[in-house]
Amino acid sequence: MEDDKQGVPPAGGEGSPEVQPPVIEAEFTAAPPAETTAVIKSPPPPPPGPPAPPSSPEDEEEEGMLRMSFMEHLEELRGRIIKALYGLAVAFVLALAFAGKLWDIIEEPAVSALKHLGVNPPKLAQLTPMEGFSIIWVKLPLLCSVFIASPWIVYQVWAFISPGLYKKERRLALPFVLLTAGLFITGGCFAYFLAFRYGLEFLLGIGMSNGIQPVVSITEYFDLFVNVTLGVGLVFELPVLIFLLTLLRLLSPRFLLRHSRYAILIIVIVAAIITPTPDVFNLMLFAIPMCALYFVGVFAGLMLVLRREGRATPWRRVLMVVLVALLAVGLIYTIMTYFHLHFIRDWPYFRR
Repeated sequence: MEDDKQGVPPAGGEGSPEVQPPVIEAEFTAAPPAETTAVIKSPPPPPPGPPAPPSSPEDEEEEGMLRMSFMEHLEELRGRIIKALYGLAVAFVLALAFAGKLWDIIEEPAVSALKHLGVNPPKLAQLTPMEGFSIIWVKLPLLCSVFIASPWIVYQVWAFISPGLYKKERRLALPFVLLTAGLFITGGCFAYFLAFRYGLEFLLGIGMSNGIQPVVSITEYFDLFVNVTLGVGLVFELPVLIFLLTLLRLLSPRFLLRHSRYAILIIVIVAAIITPTPDVFNLMLFAIPMCALYFVGVFAGLMLVLRREGRATPWRRVLMVVLVALLAVGLIYTIMTYFHLHFIRDWPYFRR
């Protein structure tokens, strides 16, 4: 009892501490959260599609093409024109150093024609004080510089169009430049040695047959020389033009052969415009080489198409056509030799 009294404090006393109920600690064991692992299933792989078609050689070559915007094309064109003018300026300076000798060469057809017609003295006339300077020291070097710088100018043209071509077609740069410049220079030589000489003598002879003494101004003479020389030189570019149009897929050899009769008609009309004389002989002197150049261009385009399609060139047919043409020329030459005929400039165009 004493122990109980001592252990239990008195209730209701003023200084006795408050009796608090015992705190019962309950152990709560929090259950771990349930692991909810959601399994996300990946979608099944799509079924394999059809195999990609094999890339053709043209598709592979197209990847190497240079893609340019419109402004970049204009910048490229501007740069090529400036470079071509630089080359023309260098050729002009070179021709200017030999202007006197070049004028002797240009004047020779007129002197020869006047001598053959019996004109004494056989010389050209200067009618104004500035004619000699403007012709010999300005216009003549400029004309010669066009022929001298023609390979460089043609190269600039090729460099401008080559980014739009296939790799195999870009390898034609050297043949294109050499053939284009060579045909242009060949046309100028053809006009100088044949067409211009025949035409000039014919024109001067018409007036003299009616008692007119010819006095040829160097300005009129040089203007006629430039028209004939540059005209024939550009006409000799016909094979290159046909080849380029075939290369760019704008024309085809089949189309050109199918409409060859219309092409021959156009060639005769152009020859009649370029020819400085109205006679048939000089007309044919221009028209026949132009028709031959047309078919040479068609043949070059045909070879390009056959190579592009992987087909062989029909050399047997080509050799047969060339053989027939040579036999025809040989037959005409044999007949003329047998009957002792030669060409003349007026009707009947053949004479013993």
